[in-house]
Amino acid sequence: MRVHLHLGHFWCLFFMCIWVSGSVVGAAASGFNITKFLSGYPEFETFNNLLTATNVAKQINNRTSLTILVLSNSVMVNFMAGYGGNPPKSDEIQYVLQYHVLLEYLDWYRFRRMTRGGTLVTTLYQTTGMAPRNFGSVNITYDKNVGVRIRTPAPYGGGLSATVVSLVKEFPYTISIFSIDNILIPYGFDLSTSSEPNDGSINVTNVLENAKNFNFVVSMMVASGVTSDLESDQAGAGITFFAPTDDAFSALPPDTLQGLTAENKAVVLKYHVLHSYYPLGSLESIVNPVQPTLATESMGAGRYTLNITRINGSVTVDTGIVQASITQTVFDQKPLAIFAVPRVLLPREMFGNHAPVRSPENSPSPKVHVPSPVPESSPSLAIPPTPPNVVPNPPSSNAPPAVVPPLASPNPNSSYGGVIGEPNPISPSSGQKTSGTTLTSLAAGHIILASQCICLIYIVYPFLH
Repeated sequence: MRVHLHLGHFWCLFFMCIWVSGSVVGAAASGFNITKFLSGYPEFETFNNLLTATNVAKQINNRTSLTILVLSNSVMVNFMAGYGGNPPKSDEIQYVLQYHVLLEYLDWYRFRRMTRGGTLVTTLYQTTGMAPRNFGSVNITYDKNVGVRIRTPAPYGGGLSATVVSLVKEFPYTISIFSIDNILIPYGFDLSTSSEPNDGSINVTNVLENAKNFNFVVSMMVASGVTSDLESDQAGAGITFFAPTDDAFSALPPDTLQGLTAENKAVVLKYHVLHSYYPLGSLESIVNPVQPTLATESMGAGRYTLNITRINGSVTVDTGIVQASITQTVFDQKPLAIFAVPRVLLPREMFGNHAPVRSPENSPSPKVHVPSPVPESSPSLAIPPTPPNVVPNPPSSNAPPAVVPPLASPNPNSSYGGVIGEPNPISPSSGQKTSGTTLTSLAAGHIILASQCICLIYIVYPFLH
């Protein structure tokens, strides 16, 4: 009785410890106040004030397992200098601050386990639904010579990348706070955060190289000298570039573009570019479907135009001889939008009324399955047909001619369904044979059962007396 009592006390104390420790951890997590904590660090005063003003501080206090990236007053002053010393609109600065809250606990050990390829970590901004795809996350890389670097995963997605400077405070496995040397801007924000000189143009070649699968169009741009034109034409209304993928160029016959001069190749490339910046949403609701291209400016009004329509929910670009739907948004930040298309847009003014296609010898022949014919003289498929090149024995001249029974039509109520290769229904003769076999087996079973009963009585009977 005493043993059971001690075991009962032990289990009560065990579960009480678990409950108390859980309560302590929960109280510690829910009692964290980022505003109160950062008030002890005057070097982060501006950042702390913005956290409170935008209600991001409250969102932080209601969560656990976080990594907060804070900015010094000097970094914030440089950022707000472009806005006359004041921060941008409240909703924009709120998204920027949320982008500095990582929804994962990280420490120096975890940072240094990052690779050069990078690791995506979700931010508080990603949870708002405002970011396309996973561009609300950050990409964290580590190099022993550079340190821990943090940037947006989208190419040319916003501000400069940031480097982790120091650890401010660490609450193990719950919250860590690190300072970084530059503000992080989410993808798609038109905020000028770089102190480097910038003429407003974006290097299209670098964007396509970072996006992968656009090697053909990049090499063609460099060879034809169109790169500088695309960058200079971004001034004003911007540009929209429909970039063919590598597979799109591979699908063309080899001589389609090789025979063109450098000037004509440049025209083909400019034919893929609209002289206005159109995000995907604007293309979906475009008012004038016939749009001039950069090739229109050099080749004459009304020529080298593209027809932008919406087919089956996708934005489709039509040249008159080639039709291609947008498959991916490669880059979208004013003044440049780049969309991937699975076909090269060939202008009808240059390639005639028919788009070139691969020759038949380069196209694989379709495989056609031809079923083997059923011999007409065979009443059952169970009998194999006569092998080829073998002459069957001729029937005797005195024997009557063989009568071939007609094939029975399939019974819709049967499970055979008239499928070639299924056996025919059982004939009456085979049914009688099966019935006789069944009776013989049944009689043998009765004999065996009777023998077993006799043996059992023989064994048990002596014990009954």
